[in-house]
Amino acid sequence: MTLSEIADGLEVTASQRDRGVAVADDTETPLVDRLAEHADDLPCTPAATATLVDAYTAGRSVGDAAREAGVTPMTGAKALHRCGVEGVCPLAPTRRDAVRDWLDGRLARSEAVALAGGDEADFALATYVETHDPLSAVDEAVDAHVAGSAGSAGSAGSDDALGGALGSPDGLR
Repeated sequence: MTLSEIADGLEVTASQRDRGVAVADDTETPLVDRLAEHADDLPCTPAATATLVDAYTAGRSVGDAAREAGVTPMTGAKALHRCGVEGVCPLAPTRRDAVRDWLDGRLARSEAVALAGGDEADFALATYVETHDPLSAVDEAVDAHVAGSAGSAGSAGSDDALGGALGSPDGLR
């Protein structure tokens, strides 16, 4: 049976949205320059935000990335959140319900802090995350930057996709 015989009688019942040509290499413009037009919406300078993104995506903690960028860890977490980085909120999604209830006026702040767990700083960061959405243009710029840098840093002159992390089979004897 050939593909044409298999496909005979098939019809498309839904349409796809044309998204244009995918661009994977958007690395010619430095991230700092791409962030500059959104400087008013970021909690720190574009240079500090770019440093945060580079350090955090290289595997450093939010605190370490913030120290490298010269900002407080709270400001670093806020900037990473605005850049679309997942996982910088210290509260679990179910605990953030208490923050949402406080923001909606259904709970007193002290009660919401107690229900959310964590401390005042955790509650403040969760409040920021709930009241400030990631910036889509910044998220796209960061994604393009990370995708563009992953190829050069990940390969390190090796054809092995895992970069030699598994070692050689000779070491198993």
